[in-house]
This record gives sequence, C-alpha cells and structure tokens, in this order.
Amino acid sequence: MNFNEKLINAMKRNESLLCIGLDPDPELMPSGMGVLKFNKAIIDATSDLVCAYKLNLAFYEALDDGIDDLKRTIKYIPDNIPAIADAKRGDIGNTARAYAKAIFTNLGFDATTVNPYLGFDSIEPFIEQWDKGIFILCRTSNPGAADFQSLPFVLKRKQLPLFEIVALRAAQWNKQSNNIGLVMGATYPEELKLIRQNHPNMLLLIPGIGAQGGDLASAVRYGANARGQKAIFSSSRQIIYASRGRDFAEAARQVASSLRDEINYHRSTLTSAR
Repeated sequence: MNFNEKLINAMKRNESLLCIGLDPDPELMPSGMGVLKFNKAIIDATSDLVCAYKLNLAFYEALDDGIDDLKRTIKYIPDNIPAIADAKRGDIGNTARAYAKAIFTNLGFDATTVNPYLGFDSIEPFIEQWDKGIFILCRTSNPGAADFQSLPFVLKRKQLPLFEIVALRAAQWNKQSNNIGLVMGATYPEELKLIRQNHPNMLLLIPGIGAQGGDLASAVRYGANARGQKAIFSSSRQIIYASRGRDFAEAARQVASSLRDEINYHRSTLTSAR
C-alpha cells in the first residue's frame, strides 16, 4: 500500500483530515516523563481520530536518545496510519539520495516535507520513491515566509510570486509521479485560497492552526477542494500539550476530537454550499 492509499483509507476509516504533530519538548511535557512513553500515550489516545501523524525531526535530533525514540515511535504508530517526516530536506546529488534513504528506508516514514530552493535535482531522489509522499514547501506558516516566498518573478511574461511558481512546478512534476503535495500554511488564507483554486486536486499539508494562530474555518474553506478532500490539517502543541498533568493523554484526545469534529463541520458546510 502506497502513501496515498494509506492516507485515503485512514481518512475514511477515522472520518478525519486531522494530523497530529508529535513534537516532544521536555519543557512542556509532564515532569519526568520520557519521550517514547509520552508519544505512545498520545498515539493510544488519538489513533482513531487522525489521518496521519507528523514528526518534526529537529525535536528528536536535539535529544540525546532522540533518534532511538523517533524510530521506536514510528514503529508504534499503527500500520494503517501514515507517518510524515517534517524534515524540510533540500540538497543535491548523493546528499539528497542519502537524505531520502535515511527518511524512507532507515527511519521508515511514509512521507516527508522537502525544500525546493535547490531545484528539481534536489527533490528527484525523493520523488523517485513512488510509494512515498512528498510535500514541497510552498507558502509556509511562519512570519518570515514573505521574505522570499512572496517576491515577484516573471514566468512566461507573467509576474507571479515565487510560491505560485513553486506550485506550478510541483504540479508539472506530479503529472509523472503522482506523489507530490504542497505545504501551505493556514496563517495565510488568501494565498491558500489562490493555490487551491489553481490546483484543485493537489494534496495540501496545512500546518499553522492552533498555537500558530491560523483560523481553522478559513483553512478548511480555502484548503479543502470542492469535495471537502485533498487536505491534511496539522496541529501539534494545541493537542499534545493540552495538559501537563497525569491527564495529558485524555486532554489531548479531547482537543483532537474537538478539532476533528470542527474540521468535519466546516467540510460539510463547504460541500453543501457547492
């Protein structure tokens, strides 16, 4: 089963477009709790509510035993739920191939985020893994995204912001591989709306709801396609750090359940309006 099939099945089974970010921060976790135990409790409490889990590699790389915890967390995630590496890798030649092997073969992720700044040859080793998912950074959720992503460029005598050109290139590459999506931040709803209008069938990974301040209703309205599909809405801190007490897993479940239901509500109004 490839990434797209696993994702679609999880979406249908759990009636969910919600992705939970498993980004362990010892300063925010319950006192004295290990990363693996924390992650397992969150997964146990939420695996029937999500379509995917996303793990930001930086949080694991920063810890002494983090990579071991990362590997064991990935293995603990149920086989029918995809694991996305928030890796944002981008390099050329043998380095890109090594990154792809590390993420997909050694760590066992189903999908990853990649940085397109170095061009197609930096992404090609990832795309060649046809059974995996590739999310190209397009319009990210951080405040500094506009420093480069909104700069105007000319393509075929037409002036476009860089993020639109990235989306166009990604759509061209996806015609051959059918495993490419885009990262589009919920904190920029107008840009999200534009990309969805221009690319109605592109899979979008949409971070930025919750702690980063993205509006969920706008994200669903503009990020999902006409059928209320082709979108993954990711939240981490809002869910996994809902409580620092013994009830942290139950608190995470309550927030995750509420978010999933809210996403589905906005999806239903979206499809009924169309």
